Amino acid sequence: MRCVSLHAFSIGMLPLHLLEKGTNRKAENHPLFRLLHRRPNAWQTAYEFKALMQQRALGAGDDGERGDAFALIVRSGERPLQLVPLPTSRVKPRQRNDWALEYVYNRPDGGQVILQQRDVFHLRCGLSEDGISGLSTVKQAAEAIALAIQTERAAARLFRNGMLVGGALSHQNKLSPEAYDRLKQSMEDRLTGTENSGRWMILEEGMKAERFAQTGQEAQHMEQRRFQNEEISRPFGVPRPLLSVDDTSWGSGIDVLGQFFVRYGLNPWFEAWQQAIERSLLTEREADQFEPKFNAGGLLRGSMKDQSDFFAKGLGAGGQQPFLHQDEVRDWLDLPRRDDLPPPLGQNKDKANEPAQTS
Repeated sequence: MRCVSLHAFSIGMLPLHLLEKGTNRKAENHPLFRLLHRRPNAWQTAYEFKALMQQRALGAGDDGERGDAFALIVRSGERPLQLVPLPTSRVKPRQRNDWALEYVYNRPDGGQVILQQRDVFHLRCGLSEDGISGLSTVKQAAEAIALAIQTERAAARLFRNGMLVGGALSHQNKLSPEAYDRLKQSMEDRLTGTENSGRWMILEEGMKAERFAQTGQEAQHMEQRRFQNEEISRPFGVPRPLLSVDDTSWGSGIDVLGQFFVRYGLNPWFEAWQQAIERSLLTEREADQFEPKFNAGGLLRGSMKDQSDFFAKGLGAGGQQPFLHQDEVRDWLDLPRRDDLPPPLGQNKDKANEPAQTS
């Protein structure tokens, strides 16, 4: 669940914009911009739509056998109006003799509809056996998940039926009946229940308390459960610290591991989304003019110290040739632009605005 939610939440929260090629300006006047960035349909936000589609594409939806997510494209002519998610279990893609795809959709009322390729936004996992349907990432981790479930059940049976003895009280001779009754009553009154955990006992007649050491079987059981966390997360490309496991060092390298997850866990999905949008939601002419793009800059940024060093060098600190403008830095930090800032080091504001002179 943690692996799937990390992918789904990350894809859902990152801005997805339609940009003009060559300028990186937002194509806000294109109807697709609103669908991708703000409202894909009448009842979902862009975050909810993207998170749901990503969850299903990972194979964690209603059909765990396939890594596919589908949405009906509602159009008016060539203009896309809505993206309506379709349950994966109700959609079956198939290839016709002319190599085009069509989608068999089983309606909730029992009817069946054949949807053409241009009417379906199909997001699939990059791994596929036929190039049409994606492989479920959850299914690839099925054996590891099944073993983790069995380990969980074994632990439940142990706590429900097993004898869990923490230690023993020893006495060199025979304990008197009066002392035994007082000790037994004291243990029941003062030491049972979670609210009394960690309290000390009062022993009589020279008794000694001995704590039992953890058995090798118990240690192996806990080690097996920790190992299953890593086995399940491997197909998803999620580093151990992001799973919130208790045996991980949370040092300065946590930023690097977060960037590792973006580069090798999320980047392939960014590309899958972007190319699926270009294929299904843009015409050939529009694909030459526009491109969909995730903005993952917020996830890839390092610590504030690393960012400040990079921005300082980019603005010309230390005698370096500047390659950034203040407005670019403020855009990355989600700050508004300001006209009262001095030009970057090594640049003259008045000369920068003057037209180039010809000899």
